[in-house]
Amino acid sequence: MRNDVAVLGIYVTDLVFRASRQPAIGETLIGSGYIMGPGGKGSNQAVAAARAGAHVTFISKIGQDPFGDMALATWKMEGIIPHVVRSSSEPTGAACIFVNEVSAENAIIVVPGAASSISPADIGVAADAIAASKVFVTQLEQPAGPARRGLEIARAAGVITMLNPAPAAPMQEDIYSLCDYVIPNESEASSLTGVNISSAGDARRAGDILLKKGAGAALITLGDKGAIFHTRERSVFFAAFFAGRVLDTVGAGDAFVGAFAAGLARDLDPLDAARFASAAAGISVTRPGAAAAMPTRDEIERLLAQG
Repeated sequence: MRNDVAVLGIYVTDLVFRASRQPAIGETLIGSGYIMGPGGKGSNQAVAAARAGAHVTFISKIGQDPFGDMALATWKMEGIIPHVVRSSSEPTGAACIFVNEVSAENAIIVVPGAASSISPADIGVAADAIAASKVFVTQLEQPAGPARRGLEIARAAGVITMLNPAPAAPMQEDIYSLCDYVIPNESEASSLTGVNISSAGDARRAGDILLKKGAGAALITLGDKGAIFHTRERSVFFAAFFAGRVLDTVGAGDAFVGAFAAGLARDLDPLDAARFASAAAGISVTRPGAAAAMPTRDEIERLLAQG
């Protein structure tokens, strides 16, 4: 029997600072708030999938330090099974996140730490966990080689494969053919395709390029404008869900990816899974933080019921 979702990615401890603007170089600025909590795209997506109802395994590498202890405590609390290596020579990753308290926009510096040395051999050790899942998810905060190896193992086992190409980085073109779903945001899609995305039509043109590269489907998120689900057979625009005042957009993309994986794992039609994911993202932006902002399945379904 398959598990629901396996996620390969990094964990970092987020250090989130809120202020009315970013400081200039050489300037010290007094902020209005500070939060430390669990983060990293892969870990955030694992939390999002777990809260959305999936049984989740997370594959990564962390240090033997207090941030690593925080990671293990987070996954235990969320019911996530960790398949992680703990390094004695490398630290757990960390991220410095600035959040504009006026616009809720953010700027992020990520240092992956131990996760930057994840290797294809490490993924081979986790092959059974990947092959036992219904959906496999990865990103590009860890090196692209391990992401590719995870996708290869999943594809060979008949597992649904999802790549969130974030941050956007050069990849071998044949990696796309390993992906049932490629899920970039508008800036990542623009970087990968060369299409300047300012409308749904632009997103569809970018989606066509991703399909030509070999992706099974392109699901491009457009921030507060919504998302485009694009395949060779159909192209559907989803308006963003409104769940309240926007407070923090840091975890929105991860909420979307994790909830989409959870929806696919319980055999939702991909369009229904995309709506489920859009609702999850809509809720996440009303809360501070990344992993802490992820909604539960009940919360998502209540928002969907409201239309």
